[in-house]
Amino acid sequence: MKLFGLKNCDTCRAARKSLPEAEFVDIRDSPMDPKLLEKAHSQFGEALVNRRSTTWRGLSEEERAEAPLDLLSRHPALMKRPLIVDGDRMVLGWTPAAKAELGV
Repeated sequence: MKLFGLKNCDTCRAARKSLPEAEFVDIRDSPMDPKLLEKAHSQFGEALVNRRSTTWRGLSEEERAEAPLDLLSRHPALMKRPLIVDGDRMVLGWTPAAKAELGV
């Protein structure tokens, strides 16, 4: 199991604490594999982009109009976090539904 997120994100810290066996990958230090990012985007669509983030608010209208995968490649902090990959299964966020899906 891999948990993709940011080391200074409170939500990612909570997920890491609940999933101590998961390998943590900080997406700022180690960018996600483009194929994995494409797979996540095909599964979650626009929900993969965190439009409530400080990074999003700092983007210009032209940047916001760009393709989500291009934005996420240039600005990894825009990704909704955490993205948990367990084999072929992907879970986005740390909501009660995500916890239930993971059995936490």
